[in-house]
Amino acid sequence: MREYYHSELDEVVNQLVTMSDSVQVAVRGATNSLLSASLVDAEHVISGDVRVDAMHDQLETQCFNLLARQAPVAGELRIIVAATQVIADLGRIGDLAAHVAETARRRYPDKAVPEILEDSFHRMSEVGEAMIGKAGRTLADRNLEEARSLVDDDDEIDRLRSDQFRALVSPEWTYGVEKAVDTALLGRYYERIADHAVAMGRRIIYIITGDAPEGENWPTT
Repeated sequence: MREYYHSELDEVVNQLVTMSDSVQVAVRGATNSLLSASLVDAEHVISGDVRVDAMHDQLETQCFNLLARQAPVAGELRIIVAATQVIADLGRIGDLAAHVAETARRRYPDKAVPEILEDSFHRMSEVGEAMIGKAGRTLADRNLEEARSLVDDDDEIDRLRSDQFRALVSPEWTYGVEKAVDTALLGRYYERIADHAVAMGRRIIYIITGDAPEGENWPTT
């Protein structure tokens, strides 16, 4: 009976990896819609968020069923509790990707960000996508060092965000208030995507070791 229970736990983890792949693709598509003013990409990401939400609900229900059917022991309980939190993180990343795509759709046929910041947003997306992929791999492989390295990846996102703020308040900013607001919000979306990836790393460390890393560099939400 416990072997079957463990196989169900493994299946939850495998589906989480699949979900992380889906939101990684969503972030990439949202960035394409943003930087290329692609309405097709924007609509694809927005409609795809419904599927991510469905995966979220299904996995959450599976975790609740695993809790209800048997009394999980310490290691099993740790996996289930952390998995429910990772599900929430992935769901929120999917929502944030949809927010980026919605901004691109709202400004179509124009681009929401000025040309001088396109490279910055492209790099933010690259780093965010890589972080999500790394979090997915650590779920599958339980690689402790990779999970811990996510905080270092987040440092680059923070630097890019600071550079964007400096551009917004500089005397050379000539793109108006609307683009300034869009840029500030979009930067925040990518920053939060990275934060959720770091939080996933934190959950995975908890799954592997039973200890949750604390400190300002490890967001809890």
